[in-house]
Amino acid sequence: MAYYDEQLQLLQQQIVQKRREEFKLKELNKQREVLSTRVSEFQKNKLDQQADVDQLEGHSLAAFFYAVIGKKEERLDKEREEAYAAKVKYDVAARELFAIEEDILRSEAELNRLKDSEQQYEKMLKNKAEEIKITGSNEAEKIFQAEERIAYIENQLKEMNEALAAGEKALSIIDRVLSNLDSAEGWGTWDLMGGGLISGMAKHSHLDEAQKLIEDLQVQLRRFKTELTDVTIDADIQVSIDGFLHFADYFFDGLFADWAVLDKINQSKAKVEDTKDQIERVLNHLKNLASTSKAEMESEKVKLNDLVVRAVIDK
Repeated sequence: MAYYDEQLQLLQQQIVQKRREEFKLKELNKQREVLSTRVSEFQKNKLDQQADVDQLEGHSLAAFFYAVIGKKEERLDKEREEAYAAKVKYDVAARELFAIEEDILRSEAELNRLKDSEQQYEKMLKNKAEEIKITGSNEAEKIFQAEERIAYIENQLKEMNEALAAGEKALSIIDRVLSNLDSAEGWGTWDLMGGGLISGMAKHSHLDEAQKLIEDLQVQLRRFKTELTDVTIDADIQVSIDGFLHFADYFFDGLFADWAVLDKINQSKAKVEDTKDQIERVLNHLKNLASTSKAEMESEKVKLNDLVVRAVIDK
């Protein structure tokens, strides 16, 4: 009998991957349903806010009223800020939805590729069971069980490593966001001290870059959560992960009206740093799980080797 049968192990990996993709697809469809509703709401709000701007910029009664009392430009600035904020939140959510649609297509294609893996595994498993009976080895069944356990742990480690990679990518983006916010804060301080046009432009350039990165980060946080779908996480950490889905909302809410002011930049940094702490907490938990799984796999491999040696001796 060929111990540690590679083909059987490969099929077992495919079955685990198939089940994982099924969980992932279910999670993605759930996210798509919720996000589609949010995109529609954000789109309506964006159009409503822009309509308010258009009304004040046109020849409406509201425009006339604010012009008479000398508040038109002040009111118009406020409406433009609200319209811009609504547009940014819509753009972020729309991009998230597009990314989810792409992930769903990839997941469906992967499931189609793996659709026959269970039937193939059952057929090969039956053949191997017959082979075990024929050998008559006392260790044969134990060897087979050890092989299955090792294959299972390897698949678990693969899932953890993919989640770790997604989390590390999110951390990388967060560091770039914080770097831009730090730079914006520095230029903002100079701006308040009379730095002039150059400091104002530099500050807003870094804020614009931070905004673009936040859009990337929201997509990556959602993918991080999806990768964690079938990894066992304790309840407290699960709450943190669920919060990732609305990170952009927390970041952008109330930010635009005063976003050039230093305290608003500091508030933004605090939100980003809090999310960074949550990601690091989840990653540390994952690393501990992976370390435990690696130790178990090494133990199973030692056990398997001993069983094979004994089986050879018995012959």
